Formats: sequence, structure tokens, C-alpha cells
Amino acid sequence: MAQILVDVDALTEAMLSDRPPVILDVRWQLGDDRGREHYREGHIPGAVFVDLDAELAGPAATERGRHPLPDIADLQAAARAWGIDDGSPVVVYDDIGNLASARAWWLLRWGGLTDVRLLDGGLGAWRDAGMRLSSGDTTPRAGAVTLEAGHLPVADIDEVAGTSSVLLDARASERYRGEVEPIDPRAGHIPGAISVPTAESRTADGRFLPADELRKRFADNGVEDGAAVITYCGSGVNAAHQVAALEIAGLTGALFPGSWSQWSADPDRPAAVGPTPEGEPT
Repeated sequence: MAQILVDVDALTEAMLSDRPPVILDVRWQLGDDRGREHYREGHIPGAVFVDLDAELAGPAATERGRHPLPDIADLQAAARAWGIDDGSPVVVYDDIGNLASARAWWLLRWGGLTDVRLLDGGLGAWRDAGMRLSSGDTTPRAGAVTLEAGHLPVADIDEVAGTSSVLLDARASERYRGEVEPIDPRAGHIPGAISVPTAESRTADGRFLPADELRKRFADNGVEDGAAVITYCGSGVNAAHQVAALEIAGLTGALFPGSWSQWSADPDRPAAVGPTPEGEPT
């Protein structure tokens, strides 16, 4: 857990050390395009704003989904612009309990960085601790990090279609059941997927549940030691949070970046609705 998360006390201590972390503010939420504005109104001192749509994803495309993985060269250029060097410690956060910032955590580790942590509880934890905020923009110095893709497991759409892995749907349960679909072409879920909303892997204040509670939650949904797991969400953002929850629980999971946005856009891919994995075909 300590390798994935950092709390406010440990972060403030690190900020005062001779090797302070690069802090990234991933202020993003579905349906709210004012992330930079929110960042400018108040952020952790020294934090650099990260644009999820522009820097943590490639161009949206029907055949790839709303937030496909960025080209590794583009991610490297962005990471250098944020001030990251090889071996830099990095801390990421957002204002929605790390449901968005986990994307940066996952991508940087996928690109080869090892010391990347989520601020447990995000900006809310920082505020609750009475810590001060800065306004305006932070302009970092240029970094020189080198990234290489492939350090975390990824599943593509064909692998998901033929998988014998445990397939976890990280979206809200009403989207899984097909009762609502606010943005993607079809409602429902991938047949065989189990509904395990990643938002429920957090406490009321946005912190991750303790490791033993997460482990039980996943075990209750068929994820045991050594199980092969693939997780998806709407567009591969919240599913990164589920990868983090799995790791905190001592488990591992591959990310399906295209997620439901890619799957549901292909009319040849089956969909199911209802509360069970196989549901009712649509």
C-alpha cells in the first residue's frame, strides 16, 4: 500500500526534503471541462496541471475509444514538460478521490517510472488537513525523463472478447445494468463482466479502503490469488483506479484502455443488460 499511496503528512515531509516529488494535479471529471480553471482557483503548492484529455490520452476515435492510450513519445514529451526526470518521485491527485488521477499514475508506471504515488483522498485530504493552497499556474522546469511503453499489462478488444480472465466492470452499477448511458453508443456491459464499481473501493472521504477490505471485496467477486484479471470502465480512466485498488489488495489486473466506449461502438460486439454477468443480450 505504501508503494502506491502517500498521505498528507508524508507528502509535506517529502516536499521539504532534498528530493521533492513532482506533483501533478489531474483536475478532470466527466461532463466538466473546467479542470484548468478549478486548478487555478486552488491547488497544492508547486503542483503542475495535467490535461487528461490532451496529455493522458490519444485522439478519440470510434475504433479506439474516447481515451485511447497516448503514443509513448507524446506521453514522454508531456512528462518532460511537467518537470519529470528519470528516477523522479511523482505524486498525483485530483478532486474526486483519485478516480481521474489514477490514469496518470497508471500511465507513468506503464511508461516505466516506478516511484509514482496517489495522494490518498486527493485534494480533499489536503484541504481537510488545513494545508494551504496556491492559485494561478505553476511553471515547471523542463525534465529529461525517458519512457518506454509496456511496463504494465494491457488487454486489447480482441483479447477481451476471447478472455478466460475475470473481467471487472468498474463503472457505476446503473451503467453496468444498462439503465442509463450518458455518453457511449449503447447501454449495458460486456457479456461475462462482473460489476465491481471502483467508486465503492473508497471511503466516504475518497480514501482507498484498507487492503484487507479491498481483498475481501475482490474475493467476493471471484478474484483470488493468482487470478488473471482484466478491468474496464467507460473509457479507461476509472479502470486505472481499479488497477490501483487491486494492487493495494495484493492482486494484479490488466487494463482494457478502449473500455466500453470502444466495445459499444462496434455493432458486431455483443452487449448485455441487467444485474448478472451474462445478462440479457441486446
